[in-house]
Amino acid sequence: MDSLRGQGGIQMLLTAEQEAGRIVSAARTAKLARMKQAKDEAEKEMEEYRSRLEEEYQTQVSGTEQEVAAKRLEEETDGRIQNLKESSSKVSKEIVKMLIKYVTTTGA
Repeated sequence: MDSLRGQGGIQMLLTAEQEAGRIVSAARTAKLARMKQAKDEAEKEMEEYRSRLEEEYQTQVSGTEQEVAAKRLEEETDGRIQNLKESSSKVSKEIVKMLIKYVTTTGA
């Protein structure tokens, strides 16, 4: 009887060991699946963050380029206006003389 009991006890231990092995294996599989899911989610978040940063950078770059172009255009315009003022001040005396001459001279 003791030998039957011993064999039954051993069999129970082997069965329990196999069951524990299956439980550990299932836990490892579940852990690996969770780790893969976490990795995928982290990669997705990184890609979204990278895309957002790239978009912000492009917005800043294009804004800076527009500011530079607007400033350059404003400087060119100011330069042209100054040139026109200088040219008109040089010519205005001659135009006034010419107008006075035509107004005061009779064409008879």
